[in-house]
Amino acid sequence: MDTPVDVVHSMLTVLFSLVAAHALWHGVRSPGRGRRDRVDHLLHFAMSVAMAAMPWSLGRSLPGRTTTVLFTLAALWFPLTALRRRTANRAAEIAGRLPPAAGMAAMAWMPRTHHGRAVPSHETLAGGVPAAHDTAAIGHATGAPVSAAGVTGLLTVYLLTCAIWSLTRPMPLLRSTAAAHRAAATDPYGHVRDGAMALGTALMLLMPH
Repeated sequence: MDTPVDVVHSMLTVLFSLVAAHALWHGVRSPGRGRRDRVDHLLHFAMSVAMAAMPWSLGRSLPGRTTTVLFTLAALWFPLTALRRRTANRAAEIAGRLPPAAGMAAMAWMPRTHHGRAVPSHETLAGGVPAAHDTAAIGHATGAPVSAAGVTGLLTVYLLTCAIWSLTRPMPLLRSTAAAHRAAATDPYGHVRDGAMALGTALMLLMPH
């Protein structure tokens, strides 16, 4: 019988699979896309596929260090490519690319928190004191949990904020600017895709996997 965690993971897998399909289709098939936009969508596709597989046996077999390096580079791609563009408002351009960068950073962070988490054994001594190797594991982890939890918390709050913003932007009252209308015309489901991805990533940060 599936546990509640497995049910949530299954729902997230469906969500990430839909996002991956949309990102791939929109990045490869849409005409008039520049190289940067295509790379953006392909990175979103790769992240969605990895997130869909992460809770299951196939995802657990992914090398943690490789995943961290690849998605750290992906996180840097978004703000650095904004710096290369000559725009009237560079700060706004960079700010607009921070949400996907945060998603990539969260993906790079997850293997670290998962593999670095101390999981005490059920073996205890007669008096209820953990065995020697458990004590060492707990002692090794005591320096990291506070800072690790802080990073996870900041990423989660930021991604939830991005999710709410992206999912509400298509509302007519919030889509009053010309730029918002152009974005809705060229990528009508982009905000929904980005919001769903941010929401799913925030949930994955908080769930065991």
